Amino acid sequence: MRVFTVHIRRHALDPDKDVRLIKEGFSWPAFLFSFLWALWNRMWWTALGLFVIVSGVGLAVEYAFPGSPAGTAVLLALYLAIGWMGNDLIRRNLEAQGFEDKGPVRAQDEDEALYRYLDADPVLARDLAGAGFRA
Repeated sequence: MRVFTVHIRRHALDPDKDVRLIKEGFSWPAFLFSFLWALWNRMWWTALGLFVIVSGVGLAVEYAFPGSPAGTAVLLALYLAIGWMGNDLIRRNLEAQGFEDKGPVRAQDEDEALYRYLDADPVLARDLAGAGFRA
C-alpha cells in the first residue's frame, strides 16, 4: 500500500481543483526531469531554482572534475536529492496556494485514497457532493 497526503482548499470547493492527493516517497519524474518536472507542475519559482542549481552544479563539476567519475557521482547525488524532495516541493507549493494538509491516507492508488478519506470525513463528502462530485 502507498501513503498519500490529502490537501484541501475550501474557498470554492471545486472537486477537480481544490482536492489534491500527493503520494509519499520518491518522485521518479522529479529525479529524471528536475526543472522540466517543476514547470509541468506549474511551480515556476521552483523550476527556476532547480535550473540554477542543476546548471551551477553541472558547471562546477565540469570545472572541478573534468571527465571524472566523481563528477558523475556528485550529479547523481543531486538528482537523487531532487527525486526525494519532489513530492515535498509539491506539498509546499500547494500550501502557498492556500491548501491545507489534512493528513495521510493509506491506499493502493489515488482514487482509493480519496474514497477512504471521504469515508472518514462525511462533512467534506457532503460538501463535494453539493459541488457536483460523484464518488
